[in-house]
Amino acid sequence: MTRPRLRNPRPALLILTLLALSACAHSPSHAPHTPAAVAVLPAQAAAPVSTATTVPGAAVAATSLLAPPGQPQDAATAPVAAAADSAALVIDPAGTPTQVAGLAPTQYGDLFDRMRAGFKLDDGLNHRAVDEQLRWYANNPEYLQRAFGRADLYLYYIVTELERRNMPLEIALLPVVESAFEPYAYSPASAAGLWQFIPGTGSRFGLKQDWWYDGRRDIVESTRAALDYLQYLHDEFNGDWLLAIAAYNCGEALVERAAAANRAAGRSVDFWSLWLPGETRAYVPKLLAMKRLVSDPESYGIAFSPIPNQPYFARVQTDGQINMKLAAEIAGISPAELYELNPAFHRFATDPSGPFFLLLPVDASDVFSENITQLTEEQRLGLTRYTVRRGDSVVSVAKRFNTTAAVIREMNDLPQGPLTVGEDVRVPSAVTDLPAKVMLAAAQVDGGHGRSRTRAHVQVVRRGESLWSIARRHGMSVDTLAMMNGMHPDDALRAGQRIKLSQGSAAPHKVRHMTYTVREGDTVPQIARLFQCSVPQLLAWNGLSSKSHIHTGQKLHIHLGPRHG
Repeated sequence: MTRPRLRNPRPALLILTLLALSACAHSPSHAPHTPAAVAVLPAQAAAPVSTATTVPGAAVAATSLLAPPGQPQDAATAPVAAAADSAALVIDPAGTPTQVAGLAPTQYGDLFDRMRAGFKLDDGLNHRAVDEQLRWYANNPEYLQRAFGRADLYLYYIVTELERRNMPLEIALLPVVESAFEPYAYSPASAAGLWQFIPGTGSRFGLKQDWWYDGRRDIVESTRAALDYLQYLHDEFNGDWLLAIAAYNCGEALVERAAAANRAAGRSVDFWSLWLPGETRAYVPKLLAMKRLVSDPESYGIAFSPIPNQPYFARVQTDGQINMKLAAEIAGISPAELYELNPAFHRFATDPSGPFFLLLPVDASDVFSENITQLTEEQRLGLTRYTVRRGDSVVSVAKRFNTTAAVIREMNDLPQGPLTVGEDVRVPSAVTDLPAKVMLAAAQVDGGHGRSRTRAHVQVVRRGESLWSIARRHGMSVDTLAMMNGMHPDDALRAGQRIKLSQGSAAPHKVRHMTYTVREGDTVPQIARLFQCSVPQLLAWNGLSSKSHIHTGQKLHIHLGPRHG
């Protein structure tokens, strides 16, 4: 929604009004999460990209899964924390941004005003790369809307952690670049979560990853790890935040080599002077462009609705494993909302070995804590016991109880092999379908662990080759080749790039069928990207043509197969 503009405000009245509003207290009240709105202002309101100035503006809301050109998919994660002593910004009668000292972080009404007061990085003015990225963001408000619509669940926590560490608050915008604030984002390079950690870097910074839980998608733990990593890089590069952010994208070794080469040649070693991979040369400008856009959205024809400066969630102890559906019920929220706040848990229950906490909406935390103490261990997990009969197998028992063989083995610590007649096994008594994104996260784990594989056939791309020419040479469709490599059929290739021509073989995997309910704003390409299938596949599974339109509430059939490994 476009915000009204003030014309010739009286100086004293305006300043007093803004100070009063910024000091207002907000009492948390839980309601189903609804994304804030982003509007495009009339064309005359937009200023040229190069004229950004820092003034207060409104906040943004929810974005598309599609990333800007060159969006990094496999960066490791890193942490940073931002400023504590904040100052408000107001507009004086002449229209000049003015800081008002003395406001504590909690006294701001709009979280984005609090962030603007803690911005520290250079704006990247007079750098064409920043202007290009800023122009892309300004021309794609639907991307901003989707990203910040998800961000308002997590952003308060990230900003608070940055302030606690005295780190630049621009870093709170890095997940816009990395994942569009989608905690279930998963790249072809196996990077996961808001901060897009690959498995190795996640382990390096203490993120647990197992059958039940992936810390790379844990909002609290991945933020801690990301800020730890960014702080380490900041110290490694002598306090240069732009080099630290560049290294977060491409790794410290590449940045160190580029800096060493410049020193040997007597050249500057600042970010703008180094030779770095193209993706990294775009990565830092994306963050600086986002900073400029948030600093002054109206100059670029964008209006953001505010994000309340108050915590959305609280961290609540569970003191053991608990069924996620049951946890949602005793907290008074939906399972879908619980998984959005706790995306690290990708099964029907939390991890039996911990962590033993859940994130819950602030006003749902007390009732959850009261209710959980009244449950027995069996009630907490929603389990029952089944006595194995002659002819039973793990697979047949799993089918009987609407679950998977992997769940049965994991719940009972069963080795590979047949069941023993007469033994009792624990089985879920009431497992409902998991949300689509959670099922996909589980499928990615199931496809990548615990089975011997043969290596996929890989080709190194030669100069001038394209997906189309490689697909034709090997007698396959370009859509299939693109899908196996996590690419779009129209994506360009570069010489030296490695392209998979087969998926490799593994122990047989049954194709899993599921149904996805179309939500408002969904498109066929977005749904295909979510389930890592091609658009033609998605259309074929549902008897649709390229001219078909989907609508909110429509049921789409999805096939989850071995390609998700």
